[in-house]
Amino acid sequence: MILLEGAKATTETVDALRTGAAAMKAMQKATNIDDVDKTMDEINEQTENMKMIQEALSTPIGAAADFDEDELEAELEELEGAELEEQLLQPATTAPSAPIHLPAGRQQVRPAAQHSRTEEDELAALQAEMAL
Repeated sequence: MILLEGAKATTETVDALRTGAAAMKAMQKATNIDDVDKTMDEINEQTENMKMIQEALSTPIGAAADFDEDELEAELEELEGAELEEQLLQPATTAPSAPIHLPAGRQQVRPAAQHSRTEEDELAALQAEMAL
């Protein structure tokens, strides 16, 4: 019984492959390689035409044609640099920092009086901590 089922499945598979092969042959007869090449050439030609049209439309006219793109880029970089320099020269605003939890053996106790230290003192303390 198992052999009969296997033979039936094999026969159906072979029939399906034959039908598929015949359908592919019919499609290939309808499609000629020369027609495919001609179609691809037409597509490429139309693509090139569209690129040329887009370039023509993107060309600046009137007052916009007088601007030099390199000059504009240089001016933009200069403005960005000036803005960055201005930001760097502004004093940093200090937001309240979250408490840092160190392991029990390494916690440092800071007296409340030290909270009023100047920025230079804080910097020196940080540098000393970093040296450890």
